[in-house]
Amino acid sequence: MSNQSIDRDLKKGSAELLILSLVEAEPRHGYEIAKLIETRSNGAVRFRVASLYPLLYRLEERGWIQGHWVEKAGQRRRRFYRLMPAGSKILAERRTAWAVFVEAVRNITGPEYA
Repeated sequence: MSNQSIDRDLKKGSAELLILSLVEAEPRHGYEIAKLIETRSNGAVRFRVASLYPLLYRLEERGWIQGHWVEKAGQRRRRFYRLMPAGSKILAERRTAWAVFVEAVRNITGPEYA
């Protein structure tokens, strides 16, 4: 298994958590979400448009986020996404599950257990 496929699998498993977390504080558009993920992860996690936007649409279809178009003079039209109550519930569940998973991995891989 290559590093690229491992990275892809890790990203796939955490993508919804990352997006929901970023739109929790304020509405954000897709490009901003992608840039924040890349910046906050110091470039370790990146999303291509081809994978990010279908994911945003799926989250919207599930009712976890809601998008609305915003037009500003001199700028392109952008779709901003905000967290919905159902998304808040899922986000809380995913954060708890992620914390349990990270702790389990730490217990297995930590040097004190080697």
